Amino acid sequence: MEYLKIIAFTHKHIDLKALGKLVICEQTLDDRLRNIQSELGVKEIFYMGTCNRVEFVFTSDHTLDKQFITRFLTVLNMGLPEEYMDKFVENVSVYEQGAAFNHLLRTSCSLESLVVGEKEILAQVRKAYETCRVAGFTGDYMRMIMGRVVKTAKEVYTHTNISKNPVSIVSLAYRKLRDLKMSATSRLLIIGAGETNKNIAQYLKKHKYSNFSIFNRTLENAEVLAKELNGTAYPLTELENYNQGFDVIITCTGATEPIITKEIYTKLLNGETGKKTIVDLAIPNDTAAEVVAEFPIHFIEVESLKEIARKNIQERYDELVNAEHIIEENIKDFELVLRQRKIEIAMSSVPQKIKEIKHTAINGVFADEINGLDENSRLVLEKVMNYMEKKCISVPMVMAKEILVKNS
Repeated sequence: MEYLKIIAFTHKHIDLKALGKLVICEQTLDDRLRNIQSELGVKEIFYMGTCNRVEFVFTSDHTLDKQFITRFLTVLNMGLPEEYMDKFVENVSVYEQGAAFNHLLRTSCSLESLVVGEKEILAQVRKAYETCRVAGFTGDYMRMIMGRVVKTAKEVYTHTNISKNPVSIVSLAYRKLRDLKMSATSRLLIIGAGETNKNIAQYLKKHKYSNFSIFNRTLENAEVLAKELNGTAYPLTELENYNQGFDVIITCTGATEPIITKEIYTKLLNGETGKKTIVDLAIPNDTAAEVVAEFPIHFIEVESLKEIARKNIQERYDELVNAEHIIEENIKDFELVLRQRKIEIAMSSVPQKIKEIKHTAINGVFADEINGLDENSRLVLEKVMNYMEKKCISVPMVMAKEILVKNS
């Protein structure tokens, strides 16, 4: 794990509203990561952005000092004002080699989450990796890393009670929403059809809410969620034209600028003056600051849920110890797996070399003698040569692995 690195900006050191300035929209992600690879000599990389963290997992031989972090953020070209750039560089968390692997495992097992025990983070890590894998930003090394990440997280969730009676940002948001004692006939606008909104919508459906209108940038995804909720799907571009009123807005998109501007919110009200509710679980917020300041609303956001989440960590302390033990065992085991993989890669040319030697022997060195054999003798010789070829390929590999295991 010599070259594994992680640059992490998280809720532990950075205000969530400021953290939102580092979120990368899907449309520009490929170009930004491509620039990082070409200008900083980074090989494999994937980006992960959730409601409480922005992280870059990559391989590189650079040391993660302040100079490199500053250059990294500069190449990303996020348009950060100087004061934000300084703030992020001062409050970044960096991990290298074994510490990076440990951090990635802890993150996938929700030990680093705002709410310890929430399972959503594993799905988010896997999705982030898969997006970058499909785009060609990761290779064999990250494939092995992620295989162990998923294995470890599943063991933690299966063999500890860390996720028993889970408390997640979604469930905390729903509890605050429930405390407002909404009517079951409340009109709900759901903006964004991602995992977070799907989860909170399921809570609402389970408790007999039924009046859903779903808006999403990709209409097909909105239609899938609308079908589950017996609601109506709209493209996000139609939000400003929606005139059927609402009681609650639930929003969580990957937008880097507010979706619910003052102008759009005024149109959505359609003349209604009662107090509304907005549940905004996006980072950065989908709701413009002036909407919160100028209109009578109950506003539920991730920042307001942090204190409840902190108490959750204390309640799960014993399970943290059990989870960390599982992580430690997986790290030890994976070190051996990595060494075995290095042997496989180092010996990957052996089969071709053996085939070349066989070809030279048959068609060059012993060609005259072989041509002088009868048909039956040639068939026997061919069988012997094929047998020897297979053994010469497999035996050294097996012996190398056995020696490695014995020494370990």
